[in-house]
Amino acid sequence: MIATLDSVKTGNADFSTELDRFEAKYIIPRRLVGPIKDFIRPYCTMDKHCAVSGGHYYINTLQLDSPSLSLHYAKEWEAAHRFKLRVRTYGKPPGKAPVFLEIKRKYFERVIKSRACIPFGEWRSGILERHVDELDLKSVKEREAFREFVRLTNEIGAGPLVYIRYCREAFTGIFDHYARITFDSQLCYQPVFDMYNWGAGGRFISMDSGLVRGRRESSLVLEIKCTEQVPTWMVELVQEFDLVRCGNCKYSTAIWMENMLTGTGEAPFDDEFVLT
Repeated sequence: MIATLDSVKTGNADFSTELDRFEAKYIIPRRLVGPIKDFIRPYCTMDKHCAVSGGHYYINTLQLDSPSLSLHYAKEWEAAHRFKLRVRTYGKPPGKAPVFLEIKRKYFERVIKSRACIPFGEWRSGILERHVDELDLKSVKEREAFREFVRLTNEIGAGPLVYIRYCREAFTGIFDHYARITFDSQLCYQPVFDMYNWGAGGRFISMDSGLVRGRRESSLVLEIKCTEQVPTWMVELVQEFDLVRCGNCKYSTAIWMENMLTGTGEAPFDDEFVLT
C-alpha cells in the first residue's frame, strides 16, 4: 500500500515500546509547511507531546555503529533488511524525559521499531552490562528489546558515533488507527566524545543547509507514517502538493557531513550537489 504514496498507536499516540509501520519521507521547502498544515487540519490533531511543549519538541539521538560503519553502509547500499541502533531522549537534556534504547529495523518497505525505556538518570556508564532484572522495565517486550539491543551492540562491536538533534512538529490522525505527520527542522549533529552527556558543552553542526540536499534553500523533512491501510487523505496530500518521496537518513547525513568537513571517507550524491 505504501507504493500508492510514491505514485501520486492512535490519535493519542504515545512513545510506544513496539511499532510496526510504513513510512515515507519527503524534503519540502519551508513555504509548503503552512499549506500542508491547512490541508491536514480536518484529519489530524496536534500530537499531545507537542501540545504540552508549546507546539514542538526536541529529539536527541545517540547513534551507534560498528567500527566499519556497517549500519551506515547498509543504508547507503539500500540493503533490503537492515537496522539501526540508537539511544534517544526528548526535550533539552538533562531533563525528565526517559531514555529509549531503540532498534529500528527495515524490511523492504516495512519498519519495525522496538525500544526499552529507562529513567534519564540511569543512562550512565555500565548500563549495557546490567542484567534486565536490575532495571525497572515495564513489560516483557521491553525486557526483550533491551536484551536484543545489547546483543546486537556486542555482536557488531557497536560504539557511539554522533549525537543528532532536531526540532519536531507532530500531528496524529483523528479517525485512523495509526496515522502520523511530522515536520523536522533545525537538524544538527555533533561527533560523540562522551556518550552520556548528550553533547553538553560541544558544538553542534547544522545539517539544515541546502547544500546537503543539493538545493538552493534550507528545507524541512516531512514524514508520513501509517499502517498498511494508507488513509485516503494521505494519498491526496501527496498528490495535492506533488511530493516526491526520497530517502533521508539523519544519521547517514551526519556521517556524510563529517566526511566533507574532515576530508575523509566518501560523500554521497556527488552528482546531485550541482545546483541548477
